[in-house]
Amino acid sequence: MPGPTAKSRLARRLDAAQQAMISDLTKIRNIGISAHIDSGKTTLTERILFYTSRIHRIAEVRGKDGVGATMDHMELEKERGITITSAATHTEWNDHHVNIIDTPGHVDFTIEVERSLRVLDGAVLILCGVAGVQSQSMTVDRQMRRYKVPRIAFINKLDRSGANPKRVVEGLREKLKHNAVLMQLPIGLEADFEGVVDLVTMKALRFDGENGETVVEVDIPADMLSESEAAREEMLDAVSMFSDDLMEAVLEEKVTEDLVQDAIRNGVLSRELTPVYLGSAYKNKGVQPLLDAVTRYLPSPLDVENTGVDLSNDDAPITIESDSQKPLVALAFKLEDGRYGQLTYIRIYQGSMKRGDSIYNARTQRKHKVGRLVRMHSADMEEIEEAGAGDIVALFGIECASGDTFTDGTVELAMSAMHVPESVISLSIKPTDNKAQANMGKALGRFVREDPTFRTWVDEESGETVIAGMGELHLEVYVERMKREYQVEVETGAPQVAYRETISQRADFDYVHKKQTGGSGQYGKVAGYVEPLTDGSEFEFVDEIRGGAIPTEYVPSVEKGFRQMLDKGRVIGFPVTGMKVVVNDGQSHSVDSSDMAFQAAARGAFREVYGRAKPIILEPVMKLGVEGPTEFQGGILKSVMQRRGSVVGTTEEEGFCQIEAEVPFAEMFGYATDLRSLTQGKAEFTLEFAKYAPAPAEVTEELKKKYADRRVGDDEE
Repeated sequence: MPGPTAKSRLARRLDAAQQAMISDLTKIRNIGISAHIDSGKTTLTERILFYTSRIHRIAEVRGKDGVGATMDHMELEKERGITITSAATHTEWNDHHVNIIDTPGHVDFTIEVERSLRVLDGAVLILCGVAGVQSQSMTVDRQMRRYKVPRIAFINKLDRSGANPKRVVEGLREKLKHNAVLMQLPIGLEADFEGVVDLVTMKALRFDGENGETVVEVDIPADMLSESEAAREEMLDAVSMFSDDLMEAVLEEKVTEDLVQDAIRNGVLSRELTPVYLGSAYKNKGVQPLLDAVTRYLPSPLDVENTGVDLSNDDAPITIESDSQKPLVALAFKLEDGRYGQLTYIRIYQGSMKRGDSIYNARTQRKHKVGRLVRMHSADMEEIEEAGAGDIVALFGIECASGDTFTDGTVELAMSAMHVPESVISLSIKPTDNKAQANMGKALGRFVREDPTFRTWVDEESGETVIAGMGELHLEVYVERMKREYQVEVETGAPQVAYRETISQRADFDYVHKKQTGGSGQYGKVAGYVEPLTDGSEFEFVDEIRGGAIPTEYVPSVEKGFRQMLDKGRVIGFPVTGMKVVVNDGQSHSVDSSDMAFQAAARGAFREVYGRAKPIILEPVMKLGVEGPTEFQGGILKSVMQRRGSVVGTTEEEGFCQIEAEVPFAEMFGYATDLRSLTQGKAEFTLEFAKYAPAPAEVTEELKKKYADRRVGDDEE
C-alpha cells in the first residue's frame, strides 16, 4: 500500500466545483462492476476511467510483462490476469460523481463481491455476448438481490465470434427471471460490429478516434430502420408499465425522450426492470452510452433506504437517512494492511467526517481520531479534508474489523453486517525455518482481518497451523502472498475438506456432574433432550426449566457448556451443526453448585447423549458449472458422474454447452487438470458452495477409520 510518497503528495486535490458536486447527493452514484470471471469487468472499468479523463492511456489485463490494468494493482493480479481483490476508484461523468468498485469474478473471492454490494447503491451486471448467462452470473445476481441492488446489464464482447445479444437477453429473462429490455440494437456483429442504435433517441452511435473516444451520432442505417422501429415499440411497451404519463403519451403518439427516461428510471429503482446495453469494451465501443445510463437510471444515495439497528433500544430496526447534517453513521466494509498501517474503506451513510474528527467504534466503544482521510484510485490515494453522506472514502491507521460501524458518539446505531459464507477447504502450513514463524503469524493476522472468509487456527491434536478458505485458488493466493509480502516460505499439507457432524434423531439426557475434592465440591444436574434442526441453523438452546430446578444464573453456564462441545464432534472430530438442545429439568446444590459445575454437567450430558442421537457426517456439496464445446459434452458428463455428481441441467447452443451439476467437494481435487486434458483445454469450470448433505455410508466409514487411526497415532506419540 503506497505511503506518503512524492506520488501521493502530488495527487490532485478536489476543486470547489467537484466538492460541490459531491455535496449534492442527487449527483452521487455508488456502483459496482460485477460478472462471471473473464466477462470483461476490469477492461470495462479501464475504459470508463479513460473516457472520464481519470487516466490518460489504456492498459490491458495481461501478464507480468505488461503494465496491467489500473484496477489490478497487485502483482499476482497482473501475472494471473484475474482480479483477486475489489478495487475502488472515483470519477466524474455528466456532472455526477461516480464511485466505482471493480469486483473479482472468481467464486473463491466471492466475499469481495459480498462486501462491495453491501455498500453500493447500484450495479452494472456484465454478460459475455457469446457465453451469455453463466454460473457466476447467477451467483452475482443472487448477491444483488440479497442487498436489493438495482442494476443495468451490459452485454460485452460483441466483437467476438458467436456473439448473439438476443440470446443473452433471453437468458436474462429465463435463467435470472429479469424483466430485461434492450435499449440498443447492434450495428453488425462479430468482426463487423461497428456501433449501436439507441432506441430512446432513435439515432445510430459510432465510436471514432484512436480509442473510440469520439461518439458520433448519425441516422440509423436504412437497412436497420424497420428492425429498430419494431424494437423501439417493444421497448416502449415494456417501460410504459412504469409511467402512466408515458403510457398516455404512447397512445397519443406524443412520446418524448424525457418521458421514456423517467419511466426507465422508475423501473430500475423498483428493481422490476433491467435495461440492457451493448458494446465491446476491448474494442472501445458502447462504453459512453453505458455511463450515460449509470448517471440517468441508477439510484443516488437519496433513492435507497438504508437500515441499521438502535443499540440503545434492543437492536430495534431504524432508518439511516442520507443527510450530511445528521449524526455520523459509517460502515467499514474492507480492510487492507500495508507498511504505513491499516487502510479502512468506509461508506458514510449519514452525517459527515472531517480530518481531525473523533469517531467511535460501535462494537468496541473505542474512540479514534481521523488522521488521514483519502479517496482511493485503485492503489493510489488522494488526500481530502472532508466527506459526507453517500460517499465512499478510506481512513488510515484506525484499528477495526470488517463490518464495524463508526459514529460521532452522539448516537448508538450500527449497520447490519454482510453475509459471510462458510469456508469449505483447509490445509496445514508450517514455515520452513524458525525465523519465518513470527512473520507467518503477522501475515495470518493481517489476512484474517482483511478477509472474513479466510480463517486460521492451531489444531489441538497435531499442533499444526491450519488455514481455511473458499477453494484451492483462494488458499493458493494467500500462501503466495505470504511468500511475497512477508518473505515466508511455508510447507503445505494435503487439502482437507470441511466436513460437519450433526444428529439425525431426538435423544433424551439426564446427567449429574458430581465431584468431591478437599473443601467445596462440584455439583450440577441437567436434563432434557436434543433434536435435529431442520431450518439450516447451526445451534439453538431452549430454556424450558420450571420452578427454579436450575437457578437462573446457571442457565447461561449450561448453554456455554453445550456450545463448547460443538467445535469438535465425536465421530470424526469436525464441528457439530444443526443441533437443538432443550433443557427442562435439573438440580443444584446450595454449596457445591457453580458456573464451572454446570458447564461441566452440560459437557458430560453432550458426551452421554450424542451417540444416542445417531450422529451422521455432512459433506460440502458444490455447485459445479462447466462450459465448453458440445463435442466434449459426453466426456464432461461422464467426468461429473465419476465424481459422485448429479447433473442439474444442461443447455446447448451453437456448438457450445453449459452443464450445471452438484458434486461433493471431496471429489473435485485435481478436476482442473482432468478437464483440461479431456477437452484439449477448451472448457472451463466454476465451483461454488451449495449446501451440506449427508455423506454416503462408504465415505462415512472411511472418514471414521482415518480419524481412529489418527487418534491411535497421536496416543502412541
